[in-house]
Amino acid sequence: MANSIETETRQNDSFADLIDIKVLIRVLTAYRWVFASVVVAGTVLAVIVALLIPDVYRADALLAPNEEQQSGAFSSLADQYGGLAALAGVDLGAGADEKTTLGLAVLRSRKFISDFVERHDLLVPLIAAKGWDRESGELIIDQDDYNVKTNQWIRKVSYPKKVVPSLQEAHEVFFEDVLSVGQNSKTGFVTISIEHYSPLVAKQWVDWLVEDINETVMRRDVREAEQAIEYLNGQIRATSLAELQNVFSRLIEEQTKTIMLAAVTDEYLFKTVDPAVAPEYKSKPKRALIVLIGALLSAFLAALLVFALHRRAST
Repeated sequence: MANSIETETRQNDSFADLIDIKVLIRVLTAYRWVFASVVVAGTVLAVIVALLIPDVYRADALLAPNEEQQSGAFSSLADQYGGLAALAGVDLGAGADEKTTLGLAVLRSRKFISDFVERHDLLVPLIAAKGWDRESGELIIDQDDYNVKTNQWIRKVSYPKKVVPSLQEAHEVFFEDVLSVGQNSKTGFVTISIEHYSPLVAKQWVDWLVEDINETVMRRDVREAEQAIEYLNGQIRATSLAELQNVFSRLIEEQTKTIMLAAVTDEYLFKTVDPAVAPEYKSKPKRALIVLIGALLSAFLAALLVFALHRRAST
């Protein structure tokens, strides 16, 4: 009995679905010109929008952590005398993984990005650019934001933004819209990517970022090493224990190696495995996808309009 009721219920549901489909087809047929007009108009609008969006190019550099300063005798020394060095106020340095993590944190920091933008004078190409002229290779600057002839910002913005973009705004735009940093958890390789209207600018900024992050971390380590050497020399003079003097001397030797390594290599923190190149093909927008989404959305809205017209006509 129960099976019979269930079978009958399924048949009724199937019949109801069939009726709904027939009603749907009949309504769409009756208003086919309205439906088609809305879909065509929406698709054409999506095509126009897709064509108006400027191309954006993505340049990437593949980097490997430089583990030279963490290898050999220095690692052994850190294992033997790390506790004593900490008590003496000397940092023997982080491990390779910690160095990489620190470097990536610095790369993403507000101070580093702000200094980077200011050092290379990137405010105009970062904030005011709206495209790229393929023939001349020059950026297209939005004249409503920046007057190229007078080299003055003229944009109209509301608080808290200012007419002349602040470094804080530059950091937000750079970090959210331009820069991408990722690390492969298995290999440890780091990828730095820049997206920009100009493939030449994208490539140049990646090169600058790699140079600047290596130099920033190198300078910090050299400064700390010099301070540690000065301190350890004072400890050697202050103690009469030969064993402690020997430990401090070895610590000074390793700090000196850090300074030497910084002097002989430009790739102090990251070594370039695959340098950035000016991309030949855009990374976005995906114009076909934009048109497809526009067409589907138009079809959905057209269906709603058709059924609204049908209901009004029926009442």
